[in-house]
Amino acid sequence: MAHDIPSLETARLLLRPMELADVPHVQALFPQWEIVKYLNASVPWPYPANGAETYFREMALPARERGEEWLWTIRLKSSPEIIMGAISLTKNDHENRGFWLDPRLHGQGYMTEACDAVTNFWFEVLKFPVLRAPKAVANEASRRISERQGMRVIERMERDYVCGRLPAQLWEITAEE
Repeated sequence: MAHDIPSLETARLLLRPMELADVPHVQALFPQWEIVKYLNASVPWPYPANGAETYFREMALPARERGEEWLWTIRLKSSPEIIMGAISLTKNDHENRGFWLDPRLHGQGYMTEACDAVTNFWFEVLKFPVLRAPKAVANEASRRISERQGMRVIERMERDYVCGRLPAQLWEITAEE
């Protein structure tokens, strides 16, 4: 059964469900080392010329149709035609939220704002009891977002990222928290 994904809005951002028309914009922005280095090693690198389309058609769209993944593009309200990143939620035991943002826009609080919106959606609309997000210990910016949201580390391990095998942490927050 197809799963409808609503647009989400924050003070500065529009989070729109990713659609096929977004693929060229994502393909143009995504293949940057600063974006991919701390992503799961399943992301191909160097990123292929059809990588965004392949991901959307073969992975994201089927998962959305099964009601297992929710994927949004991130845009400024002041420039809704420009994609600046993406954020997703996934129905999975250990990996529920992932995101990336144009490195030129880091440090402005955009991803914290987007994470707050999708985390609220996860708990208030989807009614899941816990949200978990793995991250490389070296990814300080991502860890700061989890800290600001009140998440805590529940497990330490090593994981394979695009940049190689690194120490990692699994962060968690529950609906009650």
